[in-house]
Amino acid sequence: MATEPKKLDDLFLDTLKDIYYAEKQILKALPKMARAANSPEVRKLFETHRDEIETHVERLTEVFEILGKAPRGKTCDAIVGIIEEGKSIIEEFEGSPAIDAGLVGAAQAVEHYEIARYGTLKTWAGELGLTDAVALLNQTLAEETKTDQLLSKIGIGSANKKAA
Repeated sequence: MATEPKKLDDLFLDTLKDIYYAEKQILKALPKMARAANSPEVRKLFETHRDEIETHVERLTEVFEILGKAPRGKTCDAIVGIIEEGKSIIEEFEGSPAIDAGLVGAAQAVEHYEIARYGTLKTWAGELGLTDAVALLNQTLAEETKTDQLLSKIGIGSANKKAA
């Protein structure tokens, strides 16, 4: 029996599972990153973003509900690798003047991955006529973009200078 070729709705669900898994992994990693930070500003940003990610997971759960699916993650090798890089930075630079610059860089790698995923999901949701999902994904995309901008500001404003 021949199987039907996969379509955009299958790809959307697969990618949704990917980012759901990624967000859950990031929730676990952020407290470690916050503890490793020297700068109260970096620590506070990680703590604030952790709270935002809990909201992101809730929104993703709503998108699963829109699809009539149970929220479930799928191992995301990309985020596993990015988080491992962050752990390596903590191990190699903890307590040094460069730790905050390293943490900011690691966090931006995470943000850029999330921005790419949320942007893609938002576009696909639009193509699939999932207007409620578009709105939810757009909210998260805006927050991820804002966090990336804050990380850049901290990196340029203080963390990179202290590392030099």
